[in-house]
Amino acid sequence: MTNKTTTLTKAPFRADHVGSLLRPDNLHQARKEFKEGTVTAEQLREVETKEIKRIVDKQIEVGLELVTDGEFRRTWWHLDFLEHLNGFEGFVPETGYVFEGVETERYNVRNSGKISFNPEHPFIKDFIEFNEIVGGRAVAKQTIPSPNQLFNIGIRDENIYPDIEEYANDIIQAYKDALNAFYDAGVRYLQLDDVYIAGLSAPDIPFNDGACSRDQLIDLALRVINGVLEGKPEDLVVTTHLCRGNYQSTWAFEGSYELIAPTLLAKEKVDGFFLEYDDERSGDFKPLEHVPNGGAKVILGVVTSKNGEIEDKEAIKARIQEAAKHVPHDQLCLSPQCGFASTHHGNKLTEEQQWEKLKFIVDLSKEVWG
Repeated sequence: MTNKTTTLTKAPFRADHVGSLLRPDNLHQARKEFKEGTVTAEQLREVETKEIKRIVDKQIEVGLELVTDGEFRRTWWHLDFLEHLNGFEGFVPETGYVFEGVETERYNVRNSGKISFNPEHPFIKDFIEFNEIVGGRAVAKQTIPSPNQLFNIGIRDENIYPDIEEYANDIIQAYKDALNAFYDAGVRYLQLDDVYIAGLSAPDIPFNDGACSRDQLIDLALRVINGVLEGKPEDLVVTTHLCRGNYQSTWAFEGSYELIAPTLLAKEKVDGFFLEYDDERSGDFKPLEHVPNGGAKVILGVVTSKNGEIEDKEAIKARIQEAAKHVPHDQLCLSPQCGFASTHHGNKLTEEQQWEKLKFIVDLSKEVWG
């Protein structure tokens, strides 16, 4: 394989990042006071906006060509979006998500009616304001949960949707409408965060009640994503991030990409795959051979967001070269393995360490790709 490179003229970028950023103390305090009823929603939003402006400037300062809003207006990376789709509601379950050594805060969504996209979805207004803050200084990246998150056990109401195919079709249409709404709002770089698909690669995780086999669920996940992307605007870049869980620096499951690679890495019609490769839980790079040459970019998450220690530069370069044995070097990019705060709690590192990690990625990407 050749190491000759070309400059990427559109997203994903050689140095990219997944999305979420650590919430500062004043935002935590404002959220607490809002829950207690001592500040208004408008006052909370003012604090969020102030901090979004600050982190946009900081992302540009460390050299990133894209910026996110850090997901500062959210509590969870996924639930805030999903509960504002028509046909879903948030609720407090008996247990939270189970992570390595910890149970998360208890909150989830469930199907409550027929599914469609809500044209008044708050994320549309949030992006318009965010994009105005960015002001063309970088590419404004929008992150949302994958439609496949809605296939986790216990979400679908079988009295409303006895047929999973009807459920899937309505989800596909809702997300197609969402993509069009985001596009009309100015989004040109959209990321679908997908723990569900990554979970299908974990051999020990039961992702269904026995009604469907794992292979059937993998096939359905592919059809859902490709159905959503069918007919999307050509200049809308869509990537997907495959995540094994990220809650206060812990993880939910492990497993290589081997089980899903022949279907999802080979056939999913996205422009890039953000793949976690920061430790042995993700296996080796061999499954990358299924990504078509000249197809989707592979954004290697070989820099961890779970702690603040800066990786050895030569070790990261060696891992990139190892990955390049399986997918062309020019098709690779670099990012943290996940966001720094998939929930409002955040991972166990400081904000200064977070910025050092992102600058490390920017500087290293210039050394590797020029």
